[in-house]
Amino acid sequence: MELTNEDNLRLNVLLANQLLAIRIDESKMIVYGLSERGEAKIQLHPTCRDEQYLRLVRELISGQLLGSPGGYPVYLKRWTRMGQTKDDSLEQLLMLGEPEAVVAVVHAPGLTPELARRAWWAMPDSDNARRMLTNKSVAQHEFGKVLAEHLVEYLPFEEEAANMIESVRLALQPGLIDEETRQKLWIRGRTKTAYLAGFLWTQPDALPNPLPARADAEKIQASLAPLVENENKIAKQLVRVTSANGQTFIDTCERVLRKPANQEVVNTLFEVIARYFESIRPDNYDDDTNILTLIERANHFCETCQDTMSVERRKVLAAMPEMKDTVRAMLILSGLGYSVLRPIFSRTDAIGSLMRKKLAPVIGPILEQFAILRL
Repeated sequence: MELTNEDNLRLNVLLANQLLAIRIDESKMIVYGLSERGEAKIQLHPTCRDEQYLRLVRELISGQLLGSPGGYPVYLKRWTRMGQTKDDSLEQLLMLGEPEAVVAVVHAPGLTPELARRAWWAMPDSDNARRMLTNKSVAQHEFGKVLAEHLVEYLPFEEEAANMIESVRLALQPGLIDEETRQKLWIRGRTKTAYLAGFLWTQPDALPNPLPARADAEKIQASLAPLVENENKIAKQLVRVTSANGQTFIDTCERVLRKPANQEVVNTLFEVIARYFESIRPDNYDDDTNILTLIERANHFCETCQDTMSVERRKVLAAMPEMKDTVRAMLILSGLGYSVLRPIFSRTDAIGSLMRKKLAPVIGPILEQFAILRL
């Protein structure tokens, strides 16, 4: 069993050129080659089962380029997806016509915008786009806009909430999409709370259509100005959360919490909220903290001075004792995480309205904290 003379000759001619990448369309039995001059293609003429013939094609390509007909070692898949591929082999990997080799390049720490462009030509896949946009050099390059555009266009066809969140989160990185597109994504968030979770992750302090600041925001800012200047974390967080941007953040969190689609959205939301308040998170919050212990500990912290934040909290409450409930609410929210959800999610895989019903004992107290922060 071997390649036809015509295919053998044409493949060798193709490989003799200075190619940048190779792609194989297995359904149409076509080999594509990318060079500086453009794209070339070879229609294959199999003399056996397609799968067997493609193996011969890949053996020829690998033998010519790597000196080994073995092709890309698929057993290295686990390593390449963990970003373990050596940077000096990335260009060669894109020449093998192996999807897994392209994935290896996409996951490599040494990925450059040019290699990203070639990888995208070889395998224009949403998972690859998301992965490449986690690379700062790619996200900050003009080519990043191409990947972001694809993610936005493909969003309506995404079925997994985690992918929706990640696509929105990555597309919202600075300079990738225009304001009109950003507004359209925000509007879609009215029915897709996963989109809002992506906004909350990337732009917590710059969400679209900001709400008015809390009624006492100016008073808080003026009263706590000296403490903010001295880098008091409690004071800074109070000013932040009562500002227009802070109130928009809390309002958006509430919208997501009232109607999350599934557990992934809830997990992400809790992580986002905890990150927002992490600067004031007490040291003794741990992975065994549930919603009841969170409330109990926050109450204790506001009554005593037995943690590392006590001095800062005491100074804030001395300046504005009426902020005690607001500070307590922030302390509770700073401890959100999977530990709060574990007692429920470990026993059910429910989604939609049934999940929300089971989450009521957790959601209720959190909504109460949101209400306090918006007074």
